[in-house]
Amino acid sequence: MISYGKRLLVLFVMSAIMTLSVPPLKADIYMYIDKEGVIHFTNVPTSSATDYRVYIREKPNKIYKIYSNNKYDNMIMEASRKHGISFPLLKAIIKTESDFNPRAVSKKGALGLMQIMPKNLKSLNIRDPFDPWENIMGGALYFKKMLNRFQGKISLSLAAYNAGPTAVAQYKTIPPYRETRRYVKKVMKHYYSYKE
Repeated sequence: MISYGKRLLVLFVMSAIMTLSVPPLKADIYMYIDKEGVIHFTNVPTSSATDYRVYIREKPNKIYKIYSNNKYDNMIMEASRKHGISFPLLKAIIKTESDFNPRAVSKKGALGLMQIMPKNLKSLNIRDPFDPWENIMGGALYFKKMLNRFQGKISLSLAAYNAGPTAVAQYKTIPPYRETRRYVKKVMKHYYSYKE
């Protein structure tokens, strides 16, 4: 018969082995200690539910793709030079719009790194909105138009990029839309962090 101390040691070792060497779990794992003190593990309990207890609860498998912060810097730099827009500002817009995901599609249908609306693709010379180069160049051109329209005022230009220039012209300030106000703050926060 295995002593209580040895059972705890076995349990600790099994727990360590499972933590370090088992691939991602696909179901709950149950544990049962029989009359002889032998520990049993299973994902399908075979005896009454009172004999087994949950040892490890399955966690949903969440996979987050992390996109590089610096991958598109050369393209952003070129768009910055071509359109006369600050590099940190362009990068901040991309960070806020798509978090550097070139395949991003918003609920409203905006596409790619700079989240270009389909109706604007042709006027911005974008054939493939998921091509990082075309998207950054087109998005930078569009933002430059907003800067020109709103006399270089960054916050108004950002609001126009998000809510459309008509809304900004109508309110003559950042429109009172929660999403747009949050968007402008977020871009500005990233902008200042990239400037440092």
